[in-house]
Amino acid sequence: MNGDHTPHPISDDPKTPLLPVNNPIQRSPSSHSFTTSLLTPNNFYILLGPLSCTLICLLVKLDAPVTSVYMLAILAWMFSWWFTEAVPMPVTSMAPLFLFPLFGIASADSVARSFMDDVIALVLGSFILALAVEHYNVHRRLALNITMLFCGDPLNPPLLLLGICATTAFVSMWMHNVAAAVIMMPVATGILHRLPMGPTQSDVVGKFCRAVVLGVIYSAAIGGMSTLTGTGVNLILVGMWKSYFPEANPISFNTWFFFGFPLALVIFFALWAILCLLYCSKGSGQVLSAYLDKAHLKSELEMLGPMAFAEKMVLAVFGTLIVLWMTRSITDDVPGWGALFNGLAGDGTVSVMMATLLFIIPNKKQRGEKLMDWNKCKKLPWNIVLLLGAGFAIADGVKSSGLAEVLSKALDFLEEVPYLAIAPLVCLISATITEFTSNNSTTTLVVPLLIQIAKTMHVHPLLLMVPGAIGAQFSFLLPTGTPSNIVGFTTGHIEIKDMIKTGVPLKIVGIAALSLLMPTLGAYVFGTNGEV
Repeated sequence: MNGDHTPHPISDDPKTPLLPVNNPIQRSPSSHSFTTSLLTPNNFYILLGPLSCTLICLLVKLDAPVTSVYMLAILAWMFSWWFTEAVPMPVTSMAPLFLFPLFGIASADSVARSFMDDVIALVLGSFILALAVEHYNVHRRLALNITMLFCGDPLNPPLLLLGICATTAFVSMWMHNVAAAVIMMPVATGILHRLPMGPTQSDVVGKFCRAVVLGVIYSAAIGGMSTLTGTGVNLILVGMWKSYFPEANPISFNTWFFFGFPLALVIFFALWAILCLLYCSKGSGQVLSAYLDKAHLKSELEMLGPMAFAEKMVLAVFGTLIVLWMTRSITDDVPGWGALFNGLAGDGTVSVMMATLLFIIPNKKQRGEKLMDWNKCKKLPWNIVLLLGAGFAIADGVKSSGLAEVLSKALDFLEEVPYLAIAPLVCLISATITEFTSNNSTTTLVVPLLIQIAKTMHVHPLLLMVPGAIGAQFSFLLPTGTPSNIVGFTTGHIEIKDMIKTGVPLKIVGIAALSLLMPTLGAYVFGTNGEV
C-alpha cells in the first residue's frame, strides 16, 4: 500500500536534487568538506608566502632604506612559494610584476622590461631552434649516433653517461650554458625515450634517467667555465678586471682557457664519478641492454636513411648560430663581429635572427612550406621564460632597493680572514648566493667587494676575484639556481631532492678544486705573484 509513496533513491531519479537544501543531515557533510578543503597543506603553503613577507616587514630592521627590508620580504614570499610549489612555478615567477610596484621597489614598466632582455631573446631563439631540431628528428639521429659510439658492447651505462656528459660539456664551451642545455636535453631524452616510462619503469631505469638529465644540466655549467665565451660570468669578470685595473695585462681567451679548462676537467670527472656512484648500480648494464641493444640501434639508424634537405638546413642554421655566438666578442686584439655594430648586437640578436630564418627557408617537402611555422612553436616553454624574467627582476630589485649594499656590508668580515681560508670561503659564499639570484648578478654583486677586500689584505685581486666569479657558477642545488637547471627540471625525470643529493658533493668538490688550483696553477697562469 505504501509502495507508491516510497521515495525513489537519488540514483534512480535524475530530477531529485543531489544536495537537498531543507535537510540538515545532508548539509553538515558539505560544510565539513568545505572546511577540510580549506585546511590543506597546500593552502598553508600559500599563506606561508604573504605571512613570511608580513613578518619580515614588521620585525626586521636594517640600517638601510626601508625598501631593502621590503625586498627581503618579497624574496621570502617568492622563495617560500617556489620551494613548496604552493602556486605553479611560472605563476610565482610573475609575482614581481605586482609586488615590486606595490612595495615601491620599482615601476611597473621597469619590472616588465626585466622579462624581455637579451638573454631571454637568446633563450627564445634557442628554443625555436631546439623545436626545429626535435620536429625534424635531428636530435633522434644525434642520440642514436652518440648511443652507438659510447654504449659499448655489451652495454656499459657509465660509458654511455660519460659520452652524453662530455658532448654537453664540449657544446657548452662554445655557446651559452642555457642554449647548450636546451639543445642537448632533447638529445638526452631521445635516448631515454627508448626506456620504459610510467608505472612499469624499474628502479634501475629510473635512476639512469635521473643520471642522464642531471649529467646534462651540470655538464652545461661545467663546460661553460672552461672558456672565456662559455658563460656571461667569465666575461663580466674580465670586464671588471679591465675596468678596475686598466694598466694591468688583460685576460685573453687563451689565458683563461689554460686555467679554466683544467679546473672544468677536474670537476667534470668528479660529476661523472658522483653520478655513477649514486645512479649506476652494478647490474644496470644487463637491465638497460634490453632497450639499448647496439645491433638494434644500428638498424634504427639505418631506417632513418640519409639526411633530408630540411635536416641539413636546420643543422646549417644551428651551426652558423654557434659560429656567430663564438665570434661576437673574442679578445681585445680580435674584437669579433660585434665591434662592427659598436657592441649594440648581443647573443640574443643573432639567436632570434637565425630562428627567423627557419620561417623563411623552405623545407622542400610541400610547396610553400617552410622549415618552421608558428603552429610548431606552440610547445615553447613559457614557464622557463617567465622564471628567467623573475631572476632578472629580482637581481634589479636587490640593487635598486639597497639590499645589495646590506649584503656587501655583511661580507666585510672577510677582511680579517687569512688568505689560506679566504679562497674556499669566498667561493662558498658566492656558490650560496648564486642559488637565489642569477649567476651574472651574483658576480656583479660580489666581485667589486672582493677587489676592495683584496686591497685591504694586500693580495693580488685575481686571487679573490676568480674564486668569487667561478663560485657563482656552482648553482647546483635548486631549479631556480640557473636556467639550465630548469631545463632539466621540466623534463619530469628529476626532483629537487635529486639535485640536492648530487649537487652538494659536486659543490664541495668544485670549491676544493678551485681552492687548490687558484693559488697554484692560477698564480702561474694569471701571474698573481707579481704586482698589479
